[in-house]
Amino acid sequence: MLNILIAHIAKINGLSEPTAKTALGIVLNSAERQASSFAPVMFKAIPGARALAARTGSEFGAATGTIARLIEQTPGGKRVVAQTMIGSLHTIGLDHKAIGHLLPSISTFMEENYDMAGFGHLGDLIGHDMDAEISAAKAA
Repeated sequence: MLNILIAHIAKINGLSEPTAKTALGIVLNSAERQASSFAPVMFKAIPGARALAARTGSEFGAATGTIARLIEQTPGGKRVVAQTMIGSLHTIGLDHKAIGHLLPSISTFMEENYDMAGFGHLGDLIGHDMDAEISAAKAA
């Protein structure tokens, strides 16, 4: 399923599959570092997503220590992680417009394949509590 998601992101955004894979890894790693409810949902739904997030985070120098991860979950830490995520996406060649298309393409995939809504905006991915939306989607 991870490969299907990567192919979807590549097609929707006009990216190569390696770039789409790296972009997804950056987004997932950032979401996990901020303890977003988005990350565990993706990790549970899509085998290999957690490994992709960890591998990509390692490649881009993401913090791994317990204390650093706790700091990243504070308001200031969340801001830094979001800025770092955008900077990393720029580094792999995505401009602001491409980043703006990337996040909804993940949302579209989750809606079409898992009936889960609320993944299309940066706030949804990072730090937004989506428990109610996820529960509602699963109940429907």
